Amino acid sequence: MKMWRCADGFVLKMVFGTGLLLMGAKQSLSQDHAAVSPPLTDSSVIAPDGTAHITRVVPVPTTISAEAQRMLARPASDALVHSSLADRRKGTDTWQAGVAEAFRALYPVTVQTGTLAGIPVRTITPSNVAAERRKLVLINLHGGGFNSDSGSLSESIPVAALSHTVVIAVLYRLAPEHKFPAAVDDAVAVYRELLKTHRPQDIGIFGTSAGAVLTAEVAVELRRLRLPLPAALGIFSGTGDFSRKGDSEALYALNGLSGHLEPPKRPGEGIGEYTGSTKLQDPVLSPLFADLRGMPPTLFLTSGRDLLLSGTTILHRAFLRAGVDARLVVFEALPHAFWNNPSLPETKEVNELMARFFVSQLGR
Repeated sequence: MKMWRCADGFVLKMVFGTGLLLMGAKQSLSQDHAAVSPPLTDSSVIAPDGTAHITRVVPVPTTISAEAQRMLARPASDALVHSSLADRRKGTDTWQAGVAEAFRALYPVTVQTGTLAGIPVRTITPSNVAAERRKLVLINLHGGGFNSDSGSLSESIPVAALSHTVVIAVLYRLAPEHKFPAAVDDAVAVYRELLKTHRPQDIGIFGTSAGAVLTAEVAVELRRLRLPLPAALGIFSGTGDFSRKGDSEALYALNGLSGHLEPPKRPGEGIGEYTGSTKLQDPVLSPLFADLRGMPPTLFLTSGRDLLLSGTTILHRAFLRAGVDARLVVFEALPHAFWNNPSLPETKEVNELMARFFVSQLGR
C-alpha cells in the first residue's frame, strides 16, 4: 500500500483483497505538503480474484481531539527503514524511558526492578495504596513485537496509579533468541508465584499488542495446566490467530495510514521468529482455536486505524461465542496502541477505562 499526505489529510492509493496486495501508482505532491494536488475521485475496481484496486481521499477526522488530529496530520514517509534487531531494541529502550518519565509526571508511582520466580520483573507501586487494595495485583505483559520491550513502563504506570493497584510487569524472554512458548512459560511462572500470596480473584493480567496476544495465550495455558484463572483479562490491541491475517493488516501500518507497509504475507509467513516450529493453529499459540468457555471477564481495546483491529475484534467475538463477559471498546481513527502517547486526551480516557475495569473485577 502506498499513501501520500496532503495538508489537510491523506490521499490514499492502494490495492488489497483476497489476492496479493499490490502497490498503487504514486501521486505527485509537493515535498513540503503545503500544496494540495487536484481533487481525486474515490474509486473501486474489484478484480476476479477479489483483490480490490481502490483510491481513497481520507481527511483528518474532526471526531477526535485536536491533539490526535495534529498527530495524524504529521507528514511521514512510507520508505522502508532498515535497522538491526540490536538497534531496534536500543531505540525502543530509549523511547520507553522517555515516555515513562512523561507518564510518571502525570501519575506518581515508584518503580523497582527485581525477580519473581527467577523471572526479571518491574514492580510499579502507586504513591498511595489503600489497605483494602494491598491484596490486589495486576500482571502486565508488555508489547514490542515479542522481540523488544515497548510497554513495561508506559502500559503499567497509568493503570497502577489510576487503579491504585500494584502492577508486576514481566520482562519475559524475547524472540528470536527465545521462541514460543518461552514468554508464556515466564508469565505462568510469575503467576504461579503470585498464587502463593494472592487469591486468583485478586489477580488480573493485561497487555498491549504482543502482550495482548500473550495475555490470551497465558489464560489458555493456565486452563491447560488446571491452574485457577485470574479475575480479569485485558487484551489491548492483539490477535488470537497466527494462521491467518486480518483485513486491517492489509490497510494499516503501525502509525495507521502513514508509514511503511509491506504487502500482506501468505498465512504464517514471516512470524517464525516467535512461533518457531509450533503449529500455527495450536490452541495456546492461537487462542482463537482454544476452548474459551469459562474465561474471566475480559476487556478488549482497539482503534479505527489499528493494524490489529481485525485480530482484536475477531478474538472478542470468539469470547462472546464462548459465553464470556467480553467487552469491546473501539476508539475512533487512532492507530495501533495509541495509549503509549501521553499527550493525547484519548490516552487519559483509555487508561481510565482500563483502571475502572480492573477495579470493578478484582477482589470480589
